[in-house]
This record gives sequence, structure tokens and C-alpha cells, in this order.
Amino acid sequence: MSAQFHWNPDTYLDMMRAEVPNFDALQEAAVAAVPFPPSTALDLGIGTGETSRRLLEAFPEARITGLDSSPEMVFRARRLGIEVRLARMEDPLPDGPWDLVIAVLSVHHLRSEQKQDLFRRVREQARSLVLADVVTVDDPADRVTPIEPGFDFPDRAGDLAEWSGGEVVWSQGDLAVISGTY
Repeated sequence: MSAQFHWNPDTYLDMMRAEVPNFDALQEAAVAAVPFPPSTALDLGIGTGETSRRLLEAFPEARITGLDSSPEMVFRARRLGIEVRLARMEDPLPDGPWDLVIAVLSVHHLRSEQKQDLFRRVREQARSLVLADVVTVDDPADRVTPIEPGFDFPDRAGDLAEWSGGEVVWSQGDLAVISGTY
């Protein structure tokens, strides 16, 4: 991902599709990994709202709350008609309980210990977690998503599954989807 700390909501989706060749497949796999129809969902790193939009298509009755640290993204995601808050994943989560916490292409910005803390907090407030993100891989041919040192901190899919209490349910190259219920 580009080391662009002030994302442009107007070009963000095109940029993601250009930098993450399997972006749409990852999004589809994330929604498919939701273990049961959620009444409440928390979208961590909502961005422009692409994941929440897809969740609402699949689960129109879901009440979704999105979090993002970018004011521009929060403003854009509010167009979905859902609650969106300016917050970082390192901040306390909004009070649950949540049927689903979902994070697509956002958690890799946290260091390993921050991810472990986030997953602990998610397990305390959620019935399920779906994580879809870039991961480290052994085969250089599988590394297709650009990583910015000092800004992106991917981990192995197996480690993410262990820390989150979930399991890898989909992977393609350097992308993986992990789903867990609590």
C-alpha cells in the first residue's frame, strides 16, 4: 500500500484495485466468511465503506457501525447511511456486544502486539470476527501486494488465526481471510 496517510476518498477504490489485484475476490471472500447473519456489525478501518456496502447487500437488516482514523474516509462512508466514527483500532472499541467485527485490509497497519491486543478486545465484545488482509508468505511469487516498510506490518495467516481464535478460510497469494466465532 502506498504510504499515503491522507487517503483521497475519490480515488481510493481505484487505487486499492490497482495495488491489490485480488481486491474484489478478497471482499467477496470476507463477506462469504461471515458465519451467521449479524444483527450488529463493527467495520474496523471502514475506508470509503466498500466492505460495509457489501455487508448491507448480503445482510440488509444488519446495523453497521464503522470506524476509521481518516476524517475524509469517515465523511465518505457516512454516505451509506450508517453510523461511522472517527477512531483508531488501537482505541477502545465501541461498546458491544457485536455479532460481527470485520476488518478488511486494515489490520496489517498494526504491529503484531497491537494485533494481539485488538483481537483480545474483539473476543471480549463480539460473537464473531472476519479478518481479510495481506499476509506474509514464503514464496516470492505469491507476494503481489505492495508493502510500505514502517507503515505496513503483515504477519503470517497462521499467526493471525492463532491470535484471533479463528481459522484461515480463504487464501490467494498474499491475501487471506480468517473467520472465528466466540
